[in-house]
Amino acid sequence: MRNRDADQQALCAGMAQWGKILSEGHIDADARSAFEPGRWRSLADSGVLGLPFPQQWGGAGQSLLTTLHVLETLGETCRESGLNFCATTSMASTGVPLTAFGSDALRERYLPGICSGELIGAHAITEPDSGSDAMAMTTRAERDGTHYVLTGGKAFVSNGPIADVFVVYARTRPEGGPLGTTAFLVDRGTPGLFVGGPTAKMGLRTAPLSTLHLDGCRIPADRVLGRSGGGLLVLDHVMKREILFGFTVQLGEMRHRLERTVAYARERRAFGHPIGDYQAVSHRVVDMKIRTETAAKWLYDTAERLAAGEDVTADLAMTKILASEAALATSLSAVRVFGGAGYLTEVGLEKEVRAAVAGTLYSGTNDIQYNHVASTLGLGG
Repeated sequence: MRNRDADQQALCAGMAQWGKILSEGHIDADARSAFEPGRWRSLADSGVLGLPFPQQWGGAGQSLLTTLHVLETLGETCRESGLNFCATTSMASTGVPLTAFGSDALRERYLPGICSGELIGAHAITEPDSGSDAMAMTTRAERDGTHYVLTGGKAFVSNGPIADVFVVYARTRPEGGPLGTTAFLVDRGTPGLFVGGPTAKMGLRTAPLSTLHLDGCRIPADRVLGRSGGGLLVLDHVMKREILFGFTVQLGEMRHRLERTVAYARERRAFGHPIGDYQAVSHRVVDMKIRTETAAKWLYDTAERLAAGEDVTADLAMTKILASEAALATSLSAVRVFGGAGYLTEVGLEKEVRAAVAGTLYSGTNDIQYNHVASTLGLGG
């Protein structure tokens, strides 16, 4: 684990105290696919949602590295992975672009609510026919005097059913290439905005997902984040933080999983010995340890470079691949060490496998991340 200074240790200790409250009934909540507002309120009361945002707009003004340490503690102590995902989605999708690209008026109006949890944010990027290919989106935004009119549809909108505000990416210049996309801040309830109901899915069941439809949705021009045509710059800035936020939470989840698996391997006996005495088991646990520490190194090293203003394009892609694959591999290893018990819903490990699968898909699929790294090597067309 990375060394933490005194302030970071205090913040992490404070976050850890919320773990039991946030985790209560998590297996039942997953079975019911239930986002629970009371649990969200408790998470908001912990202060984690406002950590990286400016104090003048309700945040705690903490650095990227300090935020990651606290998010790691959240993952380590909170077993409600869907809740964790909702939190990082709201922070990254809405709080991050507001801070970096929003006008003072937009920050004043929305950031205090994002920091306090009174508002939940979501971003609408992916479309049914374009997937990870943001350049192929068909949602349009046409200027009409002091407004833009948005028309199109989005899919896989994390937090969609519970969001109060959406960051919607749309094409303002259909033939404009990289400079043809713009990011808009859209309130729930805006005429012409239709939010679909929760979509059933494999894992992260307490983190609601939906479609979004825009039918002549009129948005004031002052709701543009950044500038018209600068949407991909906004998206690039957001995705860097989204990967670091989300997968540092998963790092914490991996640490808890490893600790639990080591304890079980020491206590569970077979043929007169703790199962951890057998090489097949001990080596599997060691592999979990290696994967966890490798993910930690990449996450924090990349965050340090990003905070220093360095180009981390390839580093982020590799970090995302390593961390998500580590989360999936360690979740499967834990089930195998626990044996038949690990396959039971009541133990909670199978839920972690289902959640980990999602990490290989969201924030840019791992296949797309491989393409990013290949392009930095002059490969892949």
